[in-house]
Parts: sequence; C-alpha cells; structure tokens
Amino acid sequence: MEVARRLVVLAAVTWMVCLGNANAVQVSDNLDLGGAIRVRVDEDGSRDIHEIGFDTLMLSAKYDSDSWEGAARYRFYGNHYPFQYMEQFGNLQFMEYAWIGYKFDPERQVQVGLNKVPFGLQPLYSDTFYETLGNVLGLEDLWELGAKYVQTGERWNFQGGYYARPAPSGHGSSNGTTYSIVPTPADSYVDGGSRNVERDMVMARLARTTTLGAWEGEVGASALVSKLYNRDTGDNGHRIAYALHYSGANGPWSTELQYTRIQMSPRNPLDNSTVTYGGYDGTFNIASRGNLYIGSLSYAWPGSFLGGWFSGVKTYATYNYYEKSQRSFNDSQRFILGTSFSVKKLWIAVEWLNGRNDPYFGGSSYTQSLAAGGTNRWTGQFYMNIGYYF
Repeated sequence: MEVARRLVVLAAVTWMVCLGNANAVQVSDNLDLGGAIRVRVDEDGSRDIHEIGFDTLMLSAKYDSDSWEGAARYRFYGNHYPFQYMEQFGNLQFMEYAWIGYKFDPERQVQVGLNKVPFGLQPLYSDTFYETLGNVLGLEDLWELGAKYVQTGERWNFQGGYYARPAPSGHGSSNGTTYSIVPTPADSYVDGGSRNVERDMVMARLARTTTLGAWEGEVGASALVSKLYNRDTGDNGHRIAYALHYSGANGPWSTELQYTRIQMSPRNPLDNSTVTYGGYDGTFNIASRGNLYIGSLSYAWPGSFLGGWFSGVKTYATYNYYEKSQRSFNDSQRFILGTSFSVKKLWIAVEWLNGRNDPYFGGSSYTQSLAAGGTNRWTGQFYMNIGYYF
C-alpha cells in the first residue's frame, strides 16, 4: 500500500513537470482562475518518519479592474501525512480568503470579506515556507471576516480595520478547521483546554519607508484588540497585541525584525494562564501572555542556473523566541534554515526545521508546547514542499 502511494505521488510530480508551460486561466481581461497542486516530503529518523505524499490542492480566483478588485482561495487536504488518519483526500477543507475591494483612487481602497489582518511585517514575517511562531500564535498570515481601509502614500502606509469574527469553520475531524490559527474551543484531547471564540477585533498598522545607509525598507507599528467570549462562563475577556517591525533590503540581502507583545485576559472557568487556539484540524494551548521576538535574514541569488532550469534561488534563516510571562512555563523557540527556488513552473522549498517547545516540530507536545512547554530540548526534521501553481 505504501509503495503504491509513493508511486502515485511520483507520478503526480512528473505530471506537474509536464504541465510546466500552463498558466492560470484568464477568463476575461479582469478575471483569472488558478490554483496549485503541492507535494510534501517529511524526514525525521529519530521518530521513524519517512513520508512523501500529497500536501494541498488549492483553487483560486482573482479579479482586478480600475475600481474593483477581489480574490478567493479554497484549500483541500487529507489522507496523507500529517493527515493520514483521514479516509480520503479532501476530508479536510477550508476557505483561506474571499474578499472584494473598492478603489477610491490609486492610493485609497476598502476591502470587505474574509481578508488579511495586516499586523506586523507584510505579507509574511519571513521567507520561510513554514512561517514563524507568529503564525502559530495567531498573528502572521491571519485572515478574518471584516472590513479594512488601506491608504498608501509616497512614504506612509496606513491600514485599519474592524473584524467581527474569524473565518467560518471548514470540514475536518477537529474543532480547529480554519486556515488561520485563531482562538478555538478545545477538543477533548487538550488537557486544560478552554472554549473561547474571538469577536469584534479592531486593528491598525502604520508604516513608513526608510533608508538606513545602504539599506532601504520600512519601519512600522501595529496594534489590535479583540473580545474573547468564553462559552463556559458567558463572559468576555480580551486579546491585546502590539508590535514594532523593520524590514530592509541591500542588494540581494534582506532582513526582517519584529517585536510583539501579546496580552490575553480570558475569562476561563478555572485557569486564565492559557488560551486554546486551533487550525489545520487541531487545537492546542498557548500561554496567555508573552513577548515574541523574530529575526530573519535572506539572500537572493541573481540570475538563473543550468540553462534556465533553476531560477529565483533564495537562501534564508529565521529565529523566533516566545518568552512567556508565566515563569513556570518553558519558553518556545523556532529556527529554520532553508532555500527556495523554481524549476521551470515548479516552486520548491527545502527546509531544516528546528524547534524547542514547538508544537509542530520534533515530536514535542502538540497541545502544551506553546503553553507550559513540551520536551524542552531542541529537535529537528527535514521538510520539502514541491508546488505547481497555475
């Protein structure tokens, strides 16, 4: 059975290469339809993990005109590691985003729907495929239902919004069936889990372009506040977060730096030191309060290689540290060293993932690593993602 599965995946990769000249379907001058098919490889000898399988099927649409724009993307997972417990592919599925926007002029617009909450570094906190601990803490790559105003000037960029609630739940086997990782009622397997949902988020982000010697980039600040409604007590707590960030580039070099303070005051029945979050078919606890530090450095190799087969080569490293305010909790850390590149129409990321009290890496405690802590030692694994985007 395993051999057959690997042969099917190999055939899929070969098929993606053969489709290398295909592009998104342009329905009209303004509307494009597309998506992606991705395969992943996971290798961790210490846990006897040697997996290759389908990762994702994504379907997307994009519209753009002089006055209107919009985008939507839907994702399918399942039946392959780490969702091998599902009977078939597609048993886990959810909307990533779906929004429309109106442009008042080239500098001002409003977006409504399931759109990105622009907190901190944008569009992401680093160049890594796996993203940073900011994603697991519900800040990076965050999409919620609401409205956002965007104003871009010559040097200043302001974004502010109101988000009534997170994305609607998708389909899966857990309470956590959203793309973004958000406060979620705990599944039964989460010891000390809570049942909070987020409502009425208000956020703002202000950034300014800056030049520091040979480095050009931006410096900015972000803040958000939201309600945490507890389904057991019927009371509202709060989530507050604020951040300072800097991003800059000097030729092929680029860097991202961010400091974030997270303060949650839940109204749980017993213990308020943790809040349960969820996404990607799982739920886990995180420490209610702490400081998140992120630093990334990358180098983009100019030109192409091997007769144009390889292009867009970038190497990168990122380090994240979540310093928890609860002294009895073990802090969480993540370090990723990797490279990404294109082989014709395939985009590939190869990463060495390292974590300490990280719920996603090395077999630490999935449900408690970002709260009290997991194995409290560095563990690592190899990861590769191969995607054909059309």
